[in-house]
Amino acid sequence: MASASSSTQVVPEARQIPRHVAIIMDGNGRWAKQRFLPRIAGHKRGVEAVRSAVRTCAERGVEYLTLFAFSSENWRRPIEEVKFLMQLFVHALENEVAKLHQNDIRFQVIGDLSRFDAQVVRLIQEAEERTRNNKKLTLTVAANYGGRWDILQAVNRMIRECPSKAEGYSESDLMPYFAMRDAPEPDLFIRTGGEKRISNFLLWQLAYTELYFTDLLWPDFDAAALDAAIGSYRERERRFGRTSEQLQEITTEPQQRVSGT
Repeated sequence: MASASSSTQVVPEARQIPRHVAIIMDGNGRWAKQRFLPRIAGHKRGVEAVRSAVRTCAERGVEYLTLFAFSSENWRRPIEEVKFLMQLFVHALENEVAKLHQNDIRFQVIGDLSRFDAQVVRLIQEAEERTRNNKKLTLTVAANYGGRWDILQAVNRMIRECPSKAEGYSESDLMPYFAMRDAPEPDLFIRTGGEKRISNFLLWQLAYTELYFTDLLWPDFDAAALDAAIGSYRERERRFGRTSEQLQEITTEPQQRVSGT
Protein backbone atom coordinates (compact mmCIF):
# COMPACT_ATOMS: atom_id res chain seq x y z
CA MET A 1 0.00 0.00 0.00
CA ALA A 2 1.40 3.41 -0.97
CA SER A 3 2.49 5.91 1.65
CA ALA A 4 0.09 8.76 2.38
CA SER A 5 0.99 12.30 1.35
CA SER A 6 1.28 15.38 3.55
CA SER A 7 -1.40 18.09 3.37
CA THR A 8 1.35 20.73 3.60
CA GLN A 9 2.72 19.38 0.32
CA VAL A 10 -0.36 18.15 -1.59
CA VAL A 11 -3.89 19.58 -1.41
CA PRO A 12 -6.39 16.76 -0.70
CA GLU A 13 -9.50 16.35 -2.80
CA ALA A 14 -12.55 18.21 -1.46
CA ARG A 15 -15.31 15.82 -0.39
CA GLN A 16 -18.80 16.14 1.09
CA ILE A 17 -18.14 13.09 3.25
CA PRO A 18 -14.80 13.06 5.08
CA ARG A 19 -12.57 10.32 3.81
CA HIS A 20 -10.89 9.89 7.21
CA VAL A 21 -12.48 10.53 10.62
CA ALA A 22 -10.40 10.47 13.81
CA ILE A 23 -12.07 10.41 17.23
CA ILE A 24 -11.00 10.86 20.84
CA MET A 25 -13.63 8.88 22.72
CA ASP A 26 -13.87 10.87 25.95
CA GLY A 27 -16.40 10.73 28.77
CA ASN A 28 -16.95 7.07 29.67
CA GLY A 29 -16.09 7.60 33.33
CA ARG A 30 -18.22 10.74 33.67
CA TRP A 31 -21.13 9.00 31.97
CA ALA A 32 -20.98 6.28 34.62
CA LYS A 33 -20.54 8.74 37.48
CA GLN A 34 -23.65 10.66 36.44
CA ARG A 35 -25.59 7.41 36.80
CA PHE A 36 -23.93 6.40 40.10
CA LEU A 37 -22.25 3.48 38.37
CA PRO A 38 -18.61 2.33 38.53
CA ARG A 39 -16.31 3.72 35.83
CA ILE A 40 -16.05 0.30 34.21
CA ALA A 41 -19.76 0.47 33.37
CA GLY A 42 -19.02 3.55 31.28
CA HIS A 43 -16.26 1.73 29.41
CA LYS A 44 -18.60 -1.18 28.68
CA ARG A 45 -21.21 1.19 27.31
CA GLY A 46 -18.49 2.92 25.31
CA VAL A 47 -17.92 -0.28 23.34
CA GLU A 48 -21.50 -0.04 22.08
CA ALA A 49 -20.76 3.51 20.88
CA VAL A 50 -17.72 2.15 19.02
CA ARG A 51 -19.92 -0.37 17.22
CA SER A 52 -22.32 2.42 16.26
CA ALA A 53 -19.51 4.65 14.97
CA VAL A 54 -18.01 1.87 12.86
CA ARG A 55 -21.39 0.95 11.40
CA THR A 56 -22.36 4.56 10.67
CA CYS A 57 -19.02 5.44 9.07
CA ALA A 58 -19.26 2.40 6.80
CA GLU A 59 -22.82 3.33 5.82
CA ARG A 60 -21.92 6.99 5.13
CA GLY A 61 -18.94 6.18 2.92
CA VAL A 62 -16.13 7.11 5.29
CA GLU A 63 -13.07 5.09 4.26
CA TYR A 64 -10.91 5.39 7.39
CA LEU A 65 -11.94 5.60 11.05
CA THR A 66 -9.25 6.05 13.71
CA LEU A 67 -10.16 5.75 17.39
CA PHE A 68 -7.97 6.85 20.30
CA ALA A 69 -8.62 3.99 22.71
CA PHE A 70 -5.67 4.16 25.11
CA SER A 71 -2.97 6.82 25.20
CA SER A 72 0.58 6.39 26.43
CA GLU A 73 -0.46 8.63 29.34
CA ASN A 74 -3.44 6.45 30.33
CA TRP A 75 -1.11 4.08 32.19
CA ARG A 76 -1.27 6.72 34.95
CA ARG A 77 -4.89 5.80 35.70
CA PRO A 78 -5.80 3.61 38.70
CA ILE A 79 -4.34 0.14 38.24
CA GLU A 80 -7.72 -1.60 38.51
CA GLU A 81 -9.15 0.56 35.72
CA VAL A 82 -6.14 -0.14 33.52
CA LYS A 83 -6.52 -3.88 34.12
CA PHE A 84 -10.19 -3.71 33.19
CA LEU A 85 -9.44 -1.77 30.01
CA MET A 86 -6.92 -4.44 29.01
CA GLN A 87 -9.52 -7.15 29.67
CA LEU A 88 -12.07 -5.22 27.62
CA PHE A 89 -9.55 -4.92 24.78
CA VAL A 90 -8.96 -8.69 24.83
CA HIS A 91 -12.70 -9.36 24.87
CA ALA A 92 -13.22 -7.06 21.89
CA LEU A 93 -10.40 -8.70 19.95
CA GLU A 94 -11.85 -12.13 20.64
CA ASN A 95 -15.47 -11.26 19.86
CA GLU A 96 -15.61 -8.36 17.40
CA VAL A 97 -13.02 -9.18 14.74
CA ALA A 98 -15.13 -11.86 13.06
CA LYS A 99 -17.96 -9.33 12.63
CA LEU A 100 -15.56 -6.77 11.22
CA HIS A 101 -14.26 -9.32 8.75
CA GLN A 102 -17.78 -10.30 7.67
CA ASN A 103 -18.49 -6.65 6.93
CA ASP A 104 -15.32 -6.17 4.83
CA ILE A 105 -13.68 -3.94 7.46
CA ARG A 106 -9.92 -3.88 7.87
CA PHE A 107 -8.64 -3.69 11.45
CA GLN A 108 -5.29 -2.44 12.65
CA VAL A 109 -3.66 -1.13 15.82
CA ILE A 110 -1.10 1.66 16.03
CA GLY A 111 1.04 2.40 19.06
CA ASP A 112 3.88 0.96 21.10
CA LEU A 113 2.87 -2.66 21.69
CA SER A 114 5.87 -3.43 23.89
CA ARG A 115 3.89 -2.82 27.10
CA PHE A 116 1.12 -5.26 26.21
CA ASP A 117 1.32 -8.89 27.22
CA ALA A 118 1.85 -11.68 24.71
CA GLN A 119 -1.83 -12.61 24.49
CA VAL A 120 -2.87 -9.08 23.47
CA VAL A 121 -0.09 -8.80 20.88
CA ARG A 122 -0.99 -12.20 19.42
CA LEU A 123 -4.68 -11.29 19.13
CA ILE A 124 -3.80 -7.97 17.47
CA GLN A 125 -1.54 -9.67 14.93
CA GLU A 126 -4.14 -12.33 14.15
CA ALA A 127 -6.86 -9.71 13.69
CA GLU A 128 -4.69 -7.60 11.40
CA GLU A 129 -3.73 -10.59 9.29
CA ARG A 130 -7.30 -11.86 9.03
CA THR A 131 -8.71 -8.53 7.85
CA ARG A 132 -5.79 -7.03 5.94
CA ASN A 133 -7.39 -7.44 2.49
CA ASN A 134 -10.76 -5.93 3.44
CA LYS A 135 -11.74 -2.76 1.57
CA LYS A 136 -14.97 -1.16 2.85
CA LEU A 137 -13.50 0.66 5.85
CA THR A 138 -10.16 0.71 7.66
CA LEU A 139 -10.67 0.79 11.42
CA THR A 140 -7.54 1.85 13.27
CA VAL A 141 -7.32 1.67 17.05
CA ALA A 142 -4.61 3.75 18.71
CA ALA A 143 -3.47 1.87 21.82
CA ASN A 144 -0.52 2.92 23.98
CA TYR A 145 -0.16 5.63 21.35
CA GLY A 146 1.09 9.19 21.60
CA GLY A 147 1.68 11.73 18.85
CA ARG A 148 5.12 12.66 20.19
CA TRP A 149 6.06 8.99 20.40
CA ASP A 150 4.98 8.56 16.78
CA ILE A 151 7.12 11.45 15.55
CA LEU A 152 10.16 10.29 17.53
CA GLN A 153 9.92 6.68 16.40
CA ALA A 154 9.47 7.81 12.79
CA VAL A 155 12.55 10.07 12.94
CA ASN A 156 14.63 7.36 14.60
CA ARG A 157 13.62 4.74 12.05
CA MET A 158 14.29 7.11 9.14
CA ILE A 159 17.78 7.95 10.41
CA ARG A 160 18.53 4.29 11.14
CA GLU A 161 17.50 3.16 7.65
CA CYS A 162 18.85 6.26 5.83
CA PRO A 163 21.76 7.32 8.05
CA SER A 164 23.19 10.01 5.81
CA LYS A 165 21.58 12.37 3.35
CA ALA A 166 23.73 15.28 2.27
CA GLU A 167 20.87 17.56 1.26
CA GLY A 168 18.91 16.91 4.45
CA TYR A 169 15.65 15.07 5.11
CA SER A 170 12.26 16.11 3.73
CA GLU A 171 8.63 15.46 4.69
CA SER A 172 8.39 12.84 1.96
CA ASP A 173 11.39 11.05 3.49
CA LEU A 174 9.70 10.93 6.90
CA MET A 175 6.13 10.05 5.88
CA PRO A 176 6.71 6.29 5.30
CA TYR A 177 7.77 5.81 8.93
CA PHE A 178 4.70 7.13 10.70
CA ALA A 179 2.29 4.68 12.29
CA MET A 180 -0.47 6.02 9.98
CA ARG A 181 1.70 5.91 6.87
CA ASP A 182 -0.88 4.03 4.78
CA ALA A 183 -3.82 6.34 5.51
CA PRO A 184 -4.67 9.85 4.30
CA GLU A 185 -4.50 12.53 6.96
CA PRO A 186 -7.79 12.91 8.86
CA ASP A 187 -10.34 15.27 7.30
CA LEU A 188 -12.42 15.46 10.47
CA PHE A 189 -11.32 15.16 14.10
CA ILE A 190 -14.01 14.65 16.75
CA ARG A 191 -13.60 14.83 20.51
CA THR A 192 -16.50 14.00 22.78
CA GLY A 193 -16.85 14.89 26.44
CA GLY A 194 -16.56 18.67 26.26
CA GLU A 195 -12.76 18.98 26.41
CA LYS A 196 -11.19 21.11 23.68
CA ARG A 197 -7.71 19.75 23.12
CA ILE A 198 -6.12 17.03 20.99
CA SER A 199 -4.22 15.39 23.88
CA ASN A 200 -1.14 14.13 22.03
CA PHE A 201 -3.20 12.42 19.31
CA LEU A 202 -1.91 12.35 15.69
CA LEU A 203 0.06 15.57 16.21
CA TRP A 204 1.67 15.48 12.77
CA GLN A 205 -1.40 14.30 10.87
CA LEU A 206 -3.90 16.83 12.29
CA ALA A 207 -2.09 19.85 10.81
CA TYR A 208 -4.99 20.72 8.44
CA THR A 209 -7.77 18.63 9.92
CA GLU A 210 -11.16 20.20 10.74
CA LEU A 211 -11.72 20.03 14.51
CA TYR A 212 -15.11 19.29 16.05
CA PHE A 213 -15.80 19.28 19.78
CA THR A 214 -19.03 18.16 21.43
CA ASP A 215 -20.23 18.07 25.04
CA LEU A 216 -21.80 14.66 24.45
CA LEU A 217 -20.13 11.94 26.47
CA TRP A 218 -18.82 9.07 24.36
CA PRO A 219 -21.46 6.47 25.38
CA ASP A 220 -24.15 8.91 24.14
CA PHE A 221 -22.42 9.55 20.80
CA ASP A 222 -24.74 7.85 18.32
CA ALA A 223 -25.36 7.94 14.56
CA ALA A 224 -27.23 11.25 14.79
CA ALA A 225 -24.30 12.80 16.65
CA LEU A 226 -21.86 11.59 14.00
CA ASP A 227 -24.11 12.98 11.28
CA ALA A 228 -24.10 16.34 13.08
CA ALA A 229 -20.29 16.31 13.10
CA ILE A 230 -20.20 15.49 9.39
CA GLY A 231 -22.76 18.25 8.77
CA SER A 232 -20.46 20.73 10.51
CA TYR A 233 -17.56 19.49 8.38
CA ARG A 234 -19.52 20.14 5.19
CA GLU A 235 -19.96 23.79 6.18
CA ARG A 236 -16.22 24.37 6.53
CA GLU A 237 -14.15 26.05 3.85
CA ARG A 238 -10.99 23.98 3.55
CA ARG A 239 -8.47 26.34 1.99
CA PHE A 240 -5.11 24.66 2.71
CA GLY A 241 -3.34 28.01 2.48
CA ARG A 242 -5.34 29.30 -0.50
CA THR A 243 -7.81 32.19 -0.58
CA SER A 244 -11.57 31.90 -0.82
CA GLU A 245 -11.39 33.46 -4.27
CA GLN A 246 -9.04 30.72 -5.45
CA LEU A 247 -11.43 28.07 -4.19
CA GLN A 248 -14.28 29.75 -6.04
CA GLU A 249 -12.27 29.69 -9.27
CA ILE A 250 -11.55 25.98 -8.82
CA THR A 251 -15.24 25.14 -8.34
CA THR A 252 -16.49 27.29 -11.21
CA GLU A 253 -13.93 26.28 -13.86
CA PRO A 254 -15.42 22.80 -14.50
CA GLN A 255 -18.90 24.36 -14.86
CA GLN A 256 -17.57 26.87 -17.39
CA ARG A 257 -15.92 24.13 -19.45
CA VAL A 258 -19.17 22.14 -19.53
CA SER A 259 -21.27 25.14 -20.56
CA GLY A 260 -18.78 26.05 -23.32
CA THR A 261 -18.95 22.67 -25.00
